[in-house]
Formats: sequence, C-alpha cells, structure tokens
Amino acid sequence: MLSPEGRAGAERVATLLAGEPISAVYASTMRRAIQTVEPLARSLGLPVTALDDLRERRLSGEPVDDHGAAVAWCWTNPEVALPGGESNYAARRRGVAVVTDLAGRHKGQVIVVGSHGNLLALILQHWFPSVDHAFWSRLTMPDIYTLTLREEGPPELARLWDAESRFVPKSRESNDA
Repeated sequence: MLSPEGRAGAERVATLLAGEPISAVYASTMRRAIQTVEPLARSLGLPVTALDDLRERRLSGEPVDDHGAAVAWCWTNPEVALPGGESNYAARRRGVAVVTDLAGRHKGQVIVVGSHGNLLALILQHWFPSVDHAFWSRLTMPDIYTLTLREEGPPELARLWDAESRFVPKSRESNDA
C-alpha cells in the first residue's frame, strides 16, 4: 500500500503525464506499483494491465540485515544470487524480455510501465551499460524515465522527473545514464 507521500506522487504522475498520447498502462503485480499508475490510467480511461515479469528482483529468500549493502554487492556480482534470490543478470533478462515484448506489441505508441527501482535500473543497463548501482541509488519514488526504442538507430533515455519531483519539460531532456 502506498504511503500518503506515495499517493501524492502517483497523483503528480497522473497530472504530469495526462496530456501524453499514452495508449496502454502496465504495472508489476505488486499493489504499490499498480497504485502508482492507477490515477494516470483512470484519467486516460485505460485499464492497468498487471504483468508478473515486471515484479521487483527478489534480493534474497532470507532476511537481509543491510539491504543497501546487499543491493550494492549484487551490482558488483551481477551473475550471483543471494540464497533464494534472483541475480541481477536473471532479473535483467526477465525485465528486458517483457519491455521488448511490450515495445513490439505497441510499435510507434507511447506506453507506461510501472515497475520497481532495481528492476528499472537493470532493464536500462541493458541498453545503457553506464547505468549502475549509483544510478539506482539516485532514483526517487516515484521516478519517470522515457525509453525510446527504435528498429533502426540507438535507443534514447531521458529522465522526466527531477530531484525535487517536478516534471522536466521535454525541451530539457537529457541522457541521464
């Protein structure tokens, strides 16, 4: 369940993206991911389609004393999973597969994908290798990035949410990775 701050962030996302030509809204099956994109979907008259493969990477099957240190370790050891967890490589493969599938289903369309910070960073790392643990640690909740995939030419990445959680007009887009 979203906190009051999370609900306010979800409403800001809806307000900021309401004028975009969005054709579909997807989210992780986690309630907080769905709740983050629901106000936007509602304002656009679109359903939220929940996809399990947008779920957060399972860090470990056991309690972790220092979550931040465990995540950092996983970024430096991407092929290894903590006991009962999912490695960065495995999570990235899963996330890239679902994003690639969605891009193929919605060629030339704008879609919204609500997921989780660690998976988002891992997906972006596939196309932008400079995305790393430091990038992940700078993400805000919520955060908005655009990923433009083309059949020809390089992909583009732009952050649309600045550090003060304000919308950044498209004229100020830059590659943040």
